[in-house]
Amino acid sequence: MKNYIKHHPWEIIEEGFNTEFNRVSESLFSIGNGKFGQRGNFEETFTGDSLVGNYVAGVYYPDKTRVGWWKNGYPEYFAKVLNAPNWTKLSIKINGEILDLSHAKVTEFKRILDMKNGLLKRNFSAKLKNGISVTVQASRFCSLDQDNMGALSYSFTVDQSAEIEVSSYIDGNIKNEDANYDEFFWENIKSESNDNQCTLIARTKKTHFYVGLKTETNLFVDNDKINRFQSHDSAINSPTVSSFFSIEPDQSIVIEKKVIIRSSLDVDKDQLDDVLVDEMSNIQNLSYTDLINNQQKAWAKKWSESDIVIEGDIAAQQAIRFNIFQLNCTYSGNDERLNIGPKGFTGEKYGGSTYWDTEAYCLPFYQSTADKSIAKNLLIYRYNHLPKAIENAEKLGFSDGAALYPMVTMNGEECHNEWEITFEEIHRNGAIAYAIYDYINYTADKKYLAEYGLEVLIGIARFWKQRVNWSEEKQAYVMLGVTGPNEFENNVNNNWYTNKMATWCMTYCDESIDWVKKHFPSDFERICEASSFDDSERKDWRAISTQMYYPFSEKHNIYLQQDGFLDKELIPVSQLSDDERPIVEHWSWDKILRSCYIKQADILQGFYYFEHEFTHEELKRHYDFYEPLTVHESSLSPCIHSILAAKLGDEKRAYDFYLRTARLDLNDYNNDTRDGLHITSMAGTWMTIIKGFAGMEVKNDQLTFNPLLPKNWKSLSFKINFRDEVKHVFIDRLGLKINE
Repeated sequence: MKNYIKHHPWEIIEEGFNTEFNRVSESLFSIGNGKFGQRGNFEETFTGDSLVGNYVAGVYYPDKTRVGWWKNGYPEYFAKVLNAPNWTKLSIKINGEILDLSHAKVTEFKRILDMKNGLLKRNFSAKLKNGISVTVQASRFCSLDQDNMGALSYSFTVDQSAEIEVSSYIDGNIKNEDANYDEFFWENIKSESNDNQCTLIARTKKTHFYVGLKTETNLFVDNDKINRFQSHDSAINSPTVSSFFSIEPDQSIVIEKKVIIRSSLDVDKDQLDDVLVDEMSNIQNLSYTDLINNQQKAWAKKWSESDIVIEGDIAAQQAIRFNIFQLNCTYSGNDERLNIGPKGFTGEKYGGSTYWDTEAYCLPFYQSTADKSIAKNLLIYRYNHLPKAIENAEKLGFSDGAALYPMVTMNGEECHNEWEITFEEIHRNGAIAYAIYDYINYTADKKYLAEYGLEVLIGIARFWKQRVNWSEEKQAYVMLGVTGPNEFENNVNNNWYTNKMATWCMTYCDESIDWVKKHFPSDFERICEASSFDDSERKDWRAISTQMYYPFSEKHNIYLQQDGFLDKELIPVSQLSDDERPIVEHWSWDKILRSCYIKQADILQGFYYFEHEFTHEELKRHYDFYEPLTVHESSLSPCIHSILAAKLGDEKRAYDFYLRTARLDLNDYNNDTRDGLHITSMAGTWMTIIKGFAGMEVKNDQLTFNPLLPKNWKSLSFKINFRDEVKHVFIDRLGLKINE
């Protein structure tokens, strides 16, 4: 655990130049606007350890999969969101020496993420090797008001007369740190600088996405604008403008830089250059202050919809706002072609691709804090990929329209590179089906089922029907060779959660057919024709649903995670030594697979979904058995355990797990924040408060609450958008208040 971030209700603050934590800080200080984003890298030159990251939504590359041997049906590539050209770059030379904090003596350093206004700020003082001291104030943002635009301001003073060279450029010489074979993913089509503007248009190899950037740099000395720029390409892929001048001690130099970023997802590649010119002209007369004012207004509106206020606990308050901030930086919901990667715009891990995390964890946040169209677009994303899901299933030998949605995807095609996850972790089909149910139950948008949802449900039900086996020995249907949410168990038989999701999906599909047939008969006819649906299919679904096998221990009176779980030596996590944690970094994979330790909620994930099917006593019994064996080395685990603990009235465990999920990155609990933030688990953090401490549920078309306020919280308040009505919820020691 790291604990160097200062507590503040609206800011993330780092004081002191912690070089050993720099990659962690670069993740924590990431910003974005749903269309593009970047890690908290320095604007000026920095040759120390750093993961430079700039990302444009929807732009990816099919990196060739590296495997030692091949299997039929194995994905040919692992798609990844690409590290894109970096618009923020500056080079500052003072008497010929480049300002570089890795070579200077840093005397003061402070980095601030202003979450209220969406600003990244940094102040520092440093002494160069040539003896000159420099003081810097920098800020930048990715515009929420205008999602094609970003801007920065970089001001500095020196303590003696000096010759200054300021260069502003777009760095096109970029690559992904995790590239297989160190492959370079971009081809630069245009690199040009003129006066105070730079233009770079790059194209991805293979996929041929085009990304265009145009920057304008303005320079001021003591508020007087300097127009003396030299335009040049210091490197072929890095268009640059430079200015040379002399300054006296304490003269203020201010660099203001604007950028327009566009991709071929939104603009025809042949018109990209013209669009960059036009859109830059629209903001040319706006000062940095003007742009900040617009940014503040946009974030004020966003916070008015999604803020959660905790009185009495600054650490908890800071954490939830940090989570909400990053969720709003990652996804705006305006484009059904886009989705949410586990790292968002904050790192390269997981390729920036879509996982089941979106449906299982993210959907509730967006459907509760914004117009329902935002969440609907997340579901339409999967509907549009149904043909690919059918194709994915066909690669494995399934037929007749059976659909297996990918574990990892950009365009609907499976692009993961681990067999056990790609083709055994099939429970993701269940999460996608459950998201359809959750959306309809929450929004009452039942027409969605007829327009889009039922086709998806039929494809998923067909998959489950073909995936099960009839066991003569057990006289029941079984599910063999799967991996459940607990990825520390691979290739198991009868994972309870997977079996449960399969039967629920088939039952829900069966019920949905009757409803659509009755209320939208013309849509039903269209669906039947499009999917070649035959009513006789339902007989098999019903048989499987009523005769599914679930492993059970009479001794413990609990469902078992999978067959043979009790063959393991059950040693609680509390008996592990600190130097063994996290076990994924200290144990062999063989040792992990043979251990009893659970990576994340597995059976308890099912209890979270289907709590109404179980008694309080059953939930407690399963919670008390499985949680002590859970190492929570998945970011998706603590939130589920917090919610269930709240349901049980266990305030201490609910609060402890809340802090674990809410401050997962801020405290770097899993020692992996350096790779990027855990964006999708942040939505789970939101759920710990809304579904856990507030106890929000939809029952009989009504929004209900059953609050459990942590003892150190004076009050909790938030807004919920439920069926187009915004409800103001306030909880304190006196009880619950709801205002329309």
